[in-house]
Amino acid sequence: MPLIIIFVIFYFLLIRPQKKKQQAHRQMLDNLKRGDRVVTTGGIYGTIEGITDTTLQLKIANQVKIKVSRSSIAGLQQGEPSEEE
Repeated sequence: MPLIIIFVIFYFLLIRPQKKKQQAHRQMLDNLKRGDRVVTTGGIYGTIEGITDTTLQLKIANQVKIKVSRSSIAGLQQGEPSEEE
């Protein structure tokens, strides 16, 4: 009986929140569109210029574009663009 209680506590404190976070991240990746400002897992900030099923083309500076895996996007950039751009 105590083992079951420990498992239930473990599930609600660790497993369930992680699943919700993964689902929210997957939904964010599915809803990306041109013009969105994103940050990659490597810390690169850019604006989405092109999208395919597995890759994104990011504009990171004037006349500088890179191609990254869709799964390497950590999240949407919050706030206003910096003055350097």
